[in-house]
Amino acid sequence: MSSLPIRAEDDLLAARHAVRAATLEAGFGLVAQTKLVTAASELVRNCYVHGGGGKLVIEHLVPPPRAGLRLTISDQGPGIGDLEAALTDGYSTGAGLGHGLGGARRLVDEFHLDTSPERGTTVVITRWVN
Repeated sequence: MSSLPIRAEDDLLAARHAVRAATLEAGFGLVAQTKLVTAASELVRNCYVHGGGGKLVIEHLVPPPRAGLRLTISDQGPGIGDLEAALTDGYSTGAGLGHGLGGARRLVDEFHLDTSPERGTTVVITRWVN
């Protein structure tokens, strides 16, 4: 398990590289690598931009029953006011296209999101090696 701080713009690139390296180590194919790195990029960016920073934890899941990666992205920000809207394509509180959360959810096998003004936001995503 590894943990990376998300405090500055440069940390976004470091997170992408760390997730890419973890997908290679876990044995993901190119398409699965790209999907997980893309999902992580969206979530880490949201953590930095909307949550004021936080951390990324990369956890290798090994057999049994199967191998995969679990990423936990957490912040202590203001939380997501309208979670249902935030998961809808086209919804954005900034200048983006509004595909971040919903897009990330579609790119992984498991997606769990916990958010509140008191606790910030934590997103846990899992992708299994096929």
